[in-house]
Amino acid sequence: MIKKYIPLLLLAAIFLLGFLSSSILNNPGKNKEGNKFSYKDILPQEFDKILSTRKVFLVDVHIPEQKHLDGTNLVVPYNKIKENLNKFPKAKNTEIIVYCRSGRMSTEAAQALSQAGYTRVYNLIGGLNAYRESHYGVYIAPITKDLGTVIYGNIAKTMFKLINNTKEEVSIRRISTSCSCTSATVNKNTLKPYEEIEISVSFNPAVHKDNTDLGDIIRTIYIDTTSTNFSRVEASITAKVVKNPDNKNNN
Repeated sequence: MIKKYIPLLLLAAIFLLGFLSSSILNNPGKNKEGNKFSYKDILPQEFDKILSTRKVFLVDVHIPEQKHLDGTNLVVPYNKIKENLNKFPKAKNTEIIVYCRSGRMSTEAAQALSQAGYTRVYNLIGGLNAYRESHYGVYIAPITKDLGTVIYGNIAKTMFKLINNTKEEVSIRRISTSCSCTSATVNKNTLKPYEEIEISVSFNPAVHKDNTDLGDIIRTIYIDTTSTNFSRVEASITAKVVKNPDNKNNN
């Protein structure tokens, strides 16, 4: 007789678990005093998307202090948020992303900011560890940069970053470019684990003294490294080169 109702009991149990899970995910939590708080957990992929599309206030809340993500606006202990609210934006609808090393401390910080009245708070799930894992490797950032319109005879300059997001020390073997009109230099040749350095890039469209570099151009920077898995990394610049009609010396 009991066996007859087992399928129905299992179905009811599954329904109940689904309802409870939905309630937990869709409703804000409560702090110890019973006050509601609301913030959003985000993965590293969504973190990148947010940073690339709009300006946010980025906060490192880890203790002890760690190496911060590029673009961090504020460093404050996760358990000292209330004491440092004067360091946060006054507008309560400011988008704020908090992170730590693993995500535990930033969760508490997100709750504290929400309780303080901030309505657009994000918590980076997994913290810096998850971010590094999702960005593992040696690479140049950004992948490409547009120099816009460059006047023939002028030298355009820009900056990239060479990032060693691995646990191994990496050295630069060679830096080269796809054309002699473009040059790239760095201020050091060895990167420690999770270190980044700047790459200075110059573009001189008149170096050939002809029309080779007129119009829409793409030039590539190559960096060869000692990394086994990332032995060559690259990035590119784009530009539209035009002659200055006011300069009679342009041929």
